[in-house]
Amino acid sequence: MADIYDRLMRNAPYDKWLHYTEQILQTRNIQYIADLGCGTGEITLRLAQLYPHVIGVDYATDMLANAEHKSRATSGSIQWICQDLRALKGITGLDAAVSFCDVINYITTEEELLRTFQNIYDALNSKGVFLFDVHALPFVTDHYVHETFADVTEDASYIWFCLPGDHTGEMFHELTFFSKNDVGDYVRFDEVHHQRTFSVDFYKKLLLQAGFQNINMYGDFSIKVNSVTKNTARIFFSAEKGDR
Repeated sequence: MADIYDRLMRNAPYDKWLHYTEQILQTRNIQYIADLGCGTGEITLRLAQLYPHVIGVDYATDMLANAEHKSRATSGSIQWICQDLRALKGITGLDAAVSFCDVINYITTEEELLRTFQNIYDALNSKGVFLFDVHALPFVTDHYVHETFADVTEDASYIWFCLPGDHTGEMFHELTFFSKNDVGDYVRFDEVHHQRTFSVDFYKKLLLQAGFQNINMYGDFSIKVNSVTKNTARIFFSAEKGDR
Protein backbone atom coordinates (compact mmCIF):
# COMPACT_ATOMS: atom_id res chain seq x y z
CA MET A 1 0.00 0.00 0.00
CA ALA A 2 2.88 2.37 0.71
CA ASP A 3 3.80 2.55 -2.99
CA ILE A 4 0.42 3.99 -4.02
CA TYR A 5 -0.70 5.59 -0.74
CA ASP A 6 0.03 9.17 -1.77
CA ARG A 7 -1.74 8.75 -5.10
CA LEU A 8 -4.89 7.46 -3.43
CA MET A 9 -4.72 10.08 -0.66
CA ARG A 10 -4.20 12.97 -3.06
CA ASN A 11 -7.29 14.80 -1.75
CA ALA A 12 -6.63 14.24 1.96
CA PRO A 13 -6.99 17.49 3.96
CA TYR A 14 -3.41 17.60 5.22
CA ASP A 15 -3.39 21.40 5.35
CA LYS A 16 -6.43 21.32 7.63
CA TRP A 17 -4.60 19.05 10.08
CA LEU A 18 -1.66 21.47 9.99
CA HIS A 19 -3.89 24.51 10.54
CA TYR A 20 -5.65 22.81 13.45
CA THR A 21 -2.29 21.96 15.06
CA GLU A 22 -0.95 25.46 14.55
CA GLN A 23 -4.05 27.07 16.07
CA ILE A 24 -4.17 24.80 19.13
CA LEU A 25 -0.45 25.21 19.83
CA GLN A 26 -0.10 28.87 18.88
CA THR A 27 0.37 30.16 22.44
CA ARG A 28 3.04 27.57 23.28
CA ASN A 29 6.76 27.54 22.61
CA ILE A 30 7.03 24.36 20.56
CA GLN A 31 10.58 23.30 19.82
CA TYR A 32 10.24 19.51 19.66
CA ILE A 33 7.18 17.83 18.17
CA ALA A 34 6.50 14.27 17.01
CA ASP A 35 4.11 12.97 14.35
CA LEU A 36 3.06 9.55 15.64
CA GLY A 37 1.90 7.22 12.89
CA CYS A 38 3.35 9.54 10.28
CA GLY A 39 2.84 7.28 7.25
CA THR A 40 4.50 8.77 4.18
CA GLY A 41 5.23 11.98 6.07
CA GLU A 42 2.80 14.44 4.50
CA ILE A 43 1.84 15.98 7.86
CA THR A 44 5.39 15.60 9.21
CA LEU A 45 6.83 17.59 6.32
CA ARG A 46 4.31 20.35 6.93
CA LEU A 47 5.12 20.42 10.64
CA ALA A 48 8.78 20.90 9.73
CA GLN A 49 7.83 24.19 8.08
CA LEU A 50 6.56 25.48 11.45
CA TYR A 51 8.70 23.88 14.16
CA PRO A 52 12.49 23.50 14.42
CA HIS A 53 12.72 19.88 15.55
CA VAL A 54 10.31 17.24 14.19
CA ILE A 55 10.21 13.46 14.65
CA GLY A 56 8.22 11.14 12.40
CA VAL A 57 7.33 7.75 13.90
CA ASP A 58 5.70 4.84 12.08
CA TYR A 59 5.69 1.05 12.29
CA ALA A 60 5.61 0.52 8.50
CA THR A 61 9.12 0.57 7.07
CA ASP A 62 7.91 1.14 3.50
CA MET A 63 5.91 4.17 4.59
CA LEU A 64 8.93 5.59 6.42
CA ALA A 65 11.18 4.97 3.42
CA ASN A 66 8.84 7.04 1.26
CA ALA A 67 8.68 9.77 3.91
CA GLU A 68 12.47 9.94 4.24
CA HIS A 69 12.86 10.10 0.46
CA LYS A 70 10.49 13.06 0.24
CA SER A 71 12.18 14.84 3.13
CA ARG A 72 15.52 14.97 1.31
CA ALA A 73 14.12 17.79 -0.80
CA THR A 74 13.21 19.92 2.25
CA SER A 75 15.34 21.98 4.57
CA GLY A 76 13.45 20.96 7.70
CA SER A 77 15.06 18.95 10.49
CA ILE A 78 13.19 15.63 10.64
CA GLN A 79 14.23 12.45 12.44
CA TRP A 80 12.51 9.29 11.20
CA ILE A 81 11.99 6.44 13.69
CA CYS A 82 10.48 3.00 13.08
CA GLN A 83 8.47 2.02 16.16
CA ASP A 84 5.09 0.65 17.19
CA LEU A 85 3.24 3.25 19.29
CA ARG A 86 2.13 0.48 21.63
CA ALA A 87 5.79 -0.07 22.51
CA LEU A 88 7.07 3.48 22.08
CA LYS A 89 10.35 4.08 23.91
CA GLY A 90 13.50 6.16 23.78
CA ILE A 91 11.70 9.36 22.78
CA THR A 92 11.60 12.08 25.44
CA GLY A 93 11.55 15.84 25.76
CA LEU A 94 8.66 16.50 23.39
CA ASP A 95 6.74 19.75 23.68
CA ALA A 96 3.92 18.26 21.63
CA ALA A 97 2.88 15.08 19.85
CA VAL A 98 0.24 14.65 17.16
CA SER A 99 -1.41 11.51 15.81
CA PHE A 100 -3.84 12.18 12.98
CA CYS A 101 -5.60 10.47 10.10
CA ASP A 102 -7.17 7.61 12.12
CA VAL A 103 -3.90 6.32 13.60
CA ILE A 104 -5.36 5.87 17.09
CA ASN A 105 -8.27 3.89 15.58
CA TYR A 106 -5.77 1.16 14.67
CA ILE A 107 -5.27 0.50 18.39
CA THR A 108 -8.27 -1.69 19.07
CA THR A 109 -8.13 -2.88 22.69
CA GLU A 110 -8.44 -1.00 25.98
CA GLU A 111 -5.16 -2.40 27.30
CA GLU A 112 -3.14 -1.39 24.23
CA LEU A 113 -4.81 2.01 23.99
CA LEU A 114 -4.02 2.82 27.63
CA ARG A 115 -0.43 1.65 27.16
CA THR A 116 -0.11 3.86 24.07
CA PHE A 117 -1.41 6.90 25.94
CA GLN A 118 1.02 6.17 28.78
CA ASN A 119 3.92 5.88 26.33
CA ILE A 120 3.04 9.24 24.77
CA TYR A 121 2.64 10.80 28.23
CA ASP A 122 6.16 9.64 29.10
CA ALA A 123 7.58 11.12 25.90
CA LEU A 124 6.23 14.61 26.65
CA ASN A 125 7.77 17.41 28.68
CA SER A 126 5.85 18.77 31.65
CA LYS A 127 2.72 20.50 30.28
CA GLY A 128 3.40 18.96 26.87
CA VAL A 129 0.37 18.55 24.60
CA PHE A 130 -0.98 15.50 22.81
CA LEU A 131 -3.32 16.05 19.83
CA PHE A 132 -5.08 13.22 18.03
CA ASP A 133 -8.23 12.39 16.09
CA VAL A 134 -10.57 9.41 15.86
CA HIS A 135 -13.66 8.44 13.91
CA ALA A 136 -16.83 9.48 15.72
CA LEU A 137 -18.65 6.37 16.93
CA PRO A 138 -22.07 7.28 15.44
CA PHE A 139 -20.42 8.12 12.11
CA VAL A 140 -18.79 4.69 11.97
CA THR A 141 -22.05 2.84 12.61
CA ASP A 142 -24.08 5.03 10.22
CA HIS A 143 -21.64 5.68 7.36
CA TYR A 144 -18.86 3.08 7.34
CA VAL A 145 -19.85 -0.45 8.33
CA HIS A 146 -21.66 -2.47 5.66
CA GLU A 147 -20.62 0.07 3.01
CA THR A 148 -18.49 -0.29 -0.12
CA PHE A 149 -16.18 2.43 -1.45
CA ALA A 150 -14.03 2.76 -4.56
CA ASP A 151 -11.68 5.17 -6.26
CA VAL A 152 -9.94 5.20 -9.64
CA THR A 153 -6.96 7.26 -10.76
CA GLU A 154 -4.96 7.12 -13.96
CA ASP A 155 -2.55 4.48 -12.63
CA ALA A 156 -4.15 3.07 -9.46
CA SER A 157 -7.52 2.11 -8.05
CA TYR A 158 -9.08 0.37 -5.08
CA ILE A 159 -12.24 -1.33 -3.91
CA TRP A 160 -12.93 -1.11 -0.18
CA PHE A 161 -15.43 -3.22 1.74
CA CYS A 162 -16.07 -2.08 5.33
CA LEU A 163 -17.28 -4.96 7.49
CA PRO A 164 -18.38 -4.79 11.15
CA GLY A 165 -16.48 -6.57 13.91
CA ASP A 166 -17.82 -8.17 17.06
CA HIS A 167 -17.74 -4.94 19.08
CA THR A 168 -19.52 -1.63 18.61
CA GLY A 169 -17.25 0.70 16.66
CA GLU A 170 -15.08 -2.15 15.36
CA MET A 171 -14.57 -2.55 11.62
CA PHE A 172 -12.47 -4.52 9.16
CA HIS A 173 -11.50 -2.84 5.91
CA GLU A 174 -11.02 -5.38 3.13
CA LEU A 175 -9.07 -3.55 0.43
CA THR A 176 -8.23 -4.65 -3.10
CA PHE A 177 -5.75 -2.47 -4.99
CA PHE A 178 -4.79 -2.34 -8.66
CA SER A 179 -1.56 -0.51 -9.48
CA LYS A 180 0.05 0.06 -12.87
CA ASN A 181 3.64 -1.19 -13.03
CA ASP A 182 6.55 0.02 -15.17
CA VAL A 183 5.48 -1.98 -18.23
CA GLY A 184 1.88 -0.78 -18.10
CA ASP A 185 0.30 -3.87 -16.54
CA TYR A 186 -2.00 -3.63 -13.54
CA VAL A 187 -0.93 -5.60 -10.48
CA ARG A 188 -3.50 -6.62 -7.87
CA PHE A 189 -2.81 -6.89 -4.15
CA ASP A 190 -5.06 -7.15 -1.10
CA GLU A 191 -4.89 -5.88 2.48
CA VAL A 192 -7.11 -6.08 5.55
CA HIS A 193 -7.07 -3.19 8.02
CA HIS A 194 -8.55 -3.53 11.51
CA GLN A 195 -9.87 -0.42 13.26
CA ARG A 196 -12.02 0.34 16.25
CA THR A 197 -13.39 3.55 17.71
CA PHE A 198 -14.78 4.15 21.18
CA SER A 199 -17.02 6.67 22.86
CA VAL A 200 -15.76 10.12 23.82
CA ASP A 201 -16.11 9.27 27.51
CA PHE A 202 -14.01 6.13 27.04
CA TYR A 203 -11.13 8.06 25.46
CA LYS A 204 -11.32 10.68 28.21
CA LYS A 205 -11.23 7.98 30.90
CA LEU A 206 -8.08 6.39 29.47
CA LEU A 207 -6.37 9.76 28.98
CA LEU A 208 -7.03 10.59 32.63
CA GLN A 209 -5.74 7.18 33.71
CA ALA A 210 -2.55 7.82 31.75
CA GLY A 211 -2.06 11.10 33.62
CA PHE A 212 -3.35 13.67 31.13
CA GLN A 213 -5.39 16.69 32.17
CA ASN A 214 -7.15 19.66 30.53
CA ILE A 215 -8.77 17.37 27.97
CA ASN A 216 -10.73 19.15 25.24
CA MET A 217 -12.66 17.92 22.21
CA TYR A 218 -13.27 19.47 18.81
CA GLY A 219 -15.39 18.43 15.85
CA ASP A 220 -14.20 18.15 12.25
CA PHE A 221 -11.16 20.46 12.32
CA SER A 222 -12.92 23.14 14.36
CA ILE A 223 -10.79 24.89 16.98
CA LYS A 224 -13.86 25.68 19.08
CA VAL A 225 -13.86 23.62 22.28
CA ASN A 226 -16.73 21.15 22.63
CA SER A 227 -17.79 21.61 19.00
CA VAL A 228 -18.65 17.92 18.61
CA THR A 229 -22.22 17.32 17.42
CA LYS A 230 -24.27 14.28 16.46
CA ASN A 231 -23.18 14.85 12.84
CA THR A 232 -19.45 15.04 13.56
CA ALA A 233 -17.40 12.60 11.48
CA ARG A 234 -13.97 13.12 13.07
CA ILE A 235 -13.38 14.00 16.71
CA PHE A 236 -10.19 15.77 17.75
CA PHE A 237 -8.74 15.62 21.26
CA SER A 238 -6.19 17.81 22.99
CA ALA A 239 -4.71 16.71 26.30
CA GLU A 240 -1.97 18.19 28.48
CA LYS A 241 0.57 16.25 30.48
CA GLY A 242 -0.22 16.54 34.17
CA ASP A 243 1.39 15.11 37.28
CA ARG A 244 0.67 11.46 37.95
